[in-house]
Amino acid sequence: MFYSLTGKIIYKDEQTIAISCGGVGFKCFTTRNSLAKLSLQNGDVTVFTHLNVREDALDLFGFATSDELDAFKQLITVSGVGHKAALAILSVMTPDQLALNIASGDAKAITKAQGVGTKIAQRIVLELKNKFSTDLTQEQTDIVAAIQSADTSADLSEAIEALIQLGYSRSEAAAAVSKLDKSLSVEDMIRLALKSLI
Repeated sequence: MFYSLTGKIIYKDEQTIAISCGGVGFKCFTTRNSLAKLSLQNGDVTVFTHLNVREDALDLFGFATSDELDAFKQLITVSGVGHKAALAILSVMTPDQLALNIASGDAKAITKAQGVGTKIAQRIVLELKNKFSTDLTQEQTDIVAAIQSADTSADLSEAIEALIQLGYSRSEAAAAVSKLDKSLSVEDMIRLALKSLI
């Protein structure tokens, strides 16, 4: 029904933004990433929207980019993922990061979102892997390849696992290691990867 709204921001808090369009203020639930982007803009802003019609309410969701809206729509198609969980996921990662995490099978990274447990994160990866893996950039494809080659290379696998133990997600660790010379020792890979991550 609504594709987008363009107007001035008249209200915002941690989870919502209100856009004044033609004298009417439209309240949209949104992500922290969208709030940050929209807050930096002066004058009129455009939000891409999704309307959820319920028996007792009409909920409008607004996003700073059409990519974030598309990711949101994909997430809510997954069984057990509601609008609130989808917003939480897109508040802690960009659509590109989500695509990488899903394509690489990194469910752990998705559990960083508030209220998203391991089972839901694994279901997201399982149900959306084919949809997201076709839209990866070359850099993301290289990272996924590094994760897959870590299964056959003991040194790569050891370096990635060490970085995971230090608190990085599998995708972050693989992204850092994928840029390194594969002939390096495990210790050198970890050291150089840490420099790029900090």
